[in-house]
Amino acid sequence: MNAKRRRLLLAAIEPLLEAGERVEVTAVVNLNPVSVRRTAVFAAASALMSSGAMVVVPARVPLYLGMTGHRLFLFEADPVFARPKGLVTTIPRAGLVRSEVKERILNSSFVVSSPDSDQGMQIIFPLTCRKERDAVAAALPLAAG
Repeated sequence: MNAKRRRLLLAAIEPLLEAGERVEVTAVVNLNPVSVRRTAVFAAASALMSSGAMVVVPARVPLYLGMTGHRLFLFEADPVFARPKGLVTTIPRAGLVRSEVKERILNSSFVVSSPDSDQGMQIIFPLTCRKERDAVAAALPLAAG
């Protein structure tokens, strides 16, 4: 994450922080991958609807992740301007566990979940955010089993 994006994200998180809480990690992430099949179907449907004049391909919406000692903050990232659009969610870190890191050519990911819940959230880090990914992974314990 470049300095301008980090500065704007920190400015958005600052009013939400509790006394003594500080941001440890910031990164640009994605939460849900757009599958190849979904991309192909969406592109074909848009080409069909426009009589071949236009093809629309869905893309992941980037998010800004800010991690403190107590919480994870996720903000919607504006793809044109550096500032965060708005807070998507805040997740308490207490009790969170993660899966093994899955390495890919262009990105890497792991699933964050709570032992109390059946569902998890896959966090996808771009290639350029490996250092931030490692910091978040180190802060969350590996799930048993």
